[in-house]
Amino acid sequence: MATRTQESASRVAKLSTPDGFTPAEVKDLSSVLNAVLADAFVLYLKTKNFHWHVSGPHFHDYHLLLDEQAAQIFAITDAIAERVRKVGGTTIRSIGHIARLQRLADNDMDFVNPEEMLFELHADNKKLVESLRVAHEVAAKAADYATTSMIEAWIDEAERRAWFLFESTR
Repeated sequence: MATRTQESASRVAKLSTPDGFTPAEVKDLSSVLNAVLADAFVLYLKTKNFHWHVSGPHFHDYHLLLDEQAAQIFAITDAIAERVRKVGGTTIRSIGHIARLQRLADNDMDFVNPEEMLFELHADNKKLVESLRVAHEVAAKAADYATTSMIEAWIDEAERRAWFLFESTR
């Protein structure tokens, strides 16, 4: 009869995927991508929060902009998580796990004026770009060309979001 440890090891082995990466590379890639994934969820929820609560003379434009940006952010979450699995790692499993990994701050304020919303999201998108660049370096070091390619597209998207937010506050 198998012990609990053996059963656990067997389950982990079943989750493993053929990837060609060393265990250290899998750990590094999974770690950096899971942190980016946590931040993507935080940024998504914050963007949706601001979308739901924006008000004022530019309501319509900001409401649509934030909804579009939230959808774009949410769209990368599945790709990030699947990439972690493809390289042989495991990914986040809960809101608590996200909270332990997130580097972007939540915003639980009852009211945030629209300009402050845009400034905060601008700064958060720039922070996400920085995190993505670090992840790109880790992926490049592991010769993980698929991940570096995906990250390059995500960097471009985050830079574009930051630019739109910046231009909307001028």
